[in-house]
Amino acid sequence: MGAGWAMGWLLAEMLTAAPEPRVVSALEKVRPGVELKGEKEARLSLARGECEAAQVVLPPGGARLKVKPLALRGPEGKTLEASVWREAYLDVKTPSNSQGATGLWPDALVPVESPPGPEGAPNVLYVELCAPESQAPGTYQGTLHVEAGGKALAPVPFTAEVQPFVLPATSSLPNSFGISLYSISKAHGLKPESPEARALLRDYVSALLAHRVSAHGMSMEAPPVRFEGGKAVVDFSAYDAEMGPFLEGSALDSGARFTTADVRDSRAARTDTEKSAYYRAFAEHFRQKGWKARLFFYAKDEPKPEDVALVRTQALRVRAAKQDVPVLVTAPLDDALRGSADILAPTLNCFFPRPGPQTCRNVVPLQTLRGKLDPHVKVWWYQSCNSHGCNGGPTPDAAAEKVYSGWASYMVDHPTPLNRAMGPLAFLSGVDGELYFDTVFAYNTKDPWKDVFEFGGNGDGTLFYPGTPSRPGFSRHQPVVSLRLKSIREGLEDYEYLKLLESLGERTFAREAARRLTRSGYEVETDARQWEQVRREMTLRLRKRWEASEYAKRSGVRPK
Repeated sequence: MGAGWAMGWLLAEMLTAAPEPRVVSALEKVRPGVELKGEKEARLSLARGECEAAQVVLPPGGARLKVKPLALRGPEGKTLEASVWREAYLDVKTPSNSQGATGLWPDALVPVESPPGPEGAPNVLYVELCAPESQAPGTYQGTLHVEAGGKALAPVPFTAEVQPFVLPATSSLPNSFGISLYSISKAHGLKPESPEARALLRDYVSALLAHRVSAHGMSMEAPPVRFEGGKAVVDFSAYDAEMGPFLEGSALDSGARFTTADVRDSRAARTDTEKSAYYRAFAEHFRQKGWKARLFFYAKDEPKPEDVALVRTQALRVRAAKQDVPVLVTAPLDDALRGSADILAPTLNCFFPRPGPQTCRNVVPLQTLRGKLDPHVKVWWYQSCNSHGCNGGPTPDAAAEKVYSGWASYMVDHPTPLNRAMGPLAFLSGVDGELYFDTVFAYNTKDPWKDVFEFGGNGDGTLFYPGTPSRPGFSRHQPVVSLRLKSIREGLEDYEYLKLLESLGERTFAREAARRLTRSGYEVETDARQWEQVRREMTLRLRKRWEASEYAKRSGVRPK
């Protein structure tokens, strides 16, 4: 009888015990009431120069968490250290469209020790591994140990395979995402001119660069200039202090650099002649510094018909400088602007015609567009509310709602594959670059921790959250990155895989792989398993090609 009682007690304890942590793909968004199949251990693959992550879903409850540092051990005792965050949840009040939904959505990545989320929010850890270019290829293993409310949870084994091939630290796809010192200062309660705000701006921009993203805007302060005998004499000291580390590759240990930089127009240059002299000095300074970033002049954003004359005048001033400084215009193909743009950047929806009403006034596929432009003109694209809908929430018109669904998207309440799709889509289409108007827009208008709804979408123009000392879990001012920014980097890493395959003679395979993920701007595969399968196939193909390639010979690395 005693043995039977003991067995019954043990069974009851097993039935009432908290469930073990489970590992979920980073391509999923863990939400209340959404069942996801999980695993007991994490298995990741990453190239040298790449970051990969897994989500660890913990038992429900409001307990505080504690995580022991995680270092995976590999060949010859080498280690691969993990970064771990807790996922914070945003309560979405208005869906971005029919692909979104109200309720709790994960987005901000906060310190593990931060207080638990709102009632009903899952407990999820985001565990990221980044392999520098110098990382030894091979298998690395370690174990994640987590305590909840002082009680140890079941350990989670981690295995990571570091591949022999290398991704470049600097993005192969030119891009430029906006960010503003003044928006950051407002959200953090700092004076823009203060050293603390300037240091914080560097932290934000460093976070962008760590995710393969270049920035425009920043302090927006033009270098001081005076004019002597028609020549612009420019004091670049403050500009160089702000921009230099990101242009020369010293901001990050990886050596990553900006792919682009915008000319900061100066009010001190008043006449056309002075402006041209100033632009000439700007370009000459870049050349003297040896900065490789593409310097561009950002003309009037989304010009209306009444702005055409201004854009034409701006283009003439820049070209009068007789320097290689392209003029960027954000507009669809427009005969009124012909000859003014050296970089034409329509919105994403302007490239892909689809049944039903169009959300761009001139939809032209990329290859057709190139045929209508001068040969030197580059074509970029950018996301806007013309993809998800500018009013927010599903529209009552079914045909219109369909037109606003399915697009690659940076919205919080959209599936992760939509957040990640721009990289593979850029490779498949052959577009020359990507623009995005802002990464901290909601900092100007509201508390981003409660609401990032702008321009009809949750998170349009906002990819960060402000970490401040007044907020529980933070001891200092710092940028808080989002899951969406992580997904953008994943997409840019997909782009690097595809470009590397192409360079190794696998262009057909690469295009087929990209097409399985993003058939068009509005036809994106949303099944995480398909994305993972394509990545596995690309990895295997790259390993086979790498050993015999000149890249491998130069790197001195052979697959194991």
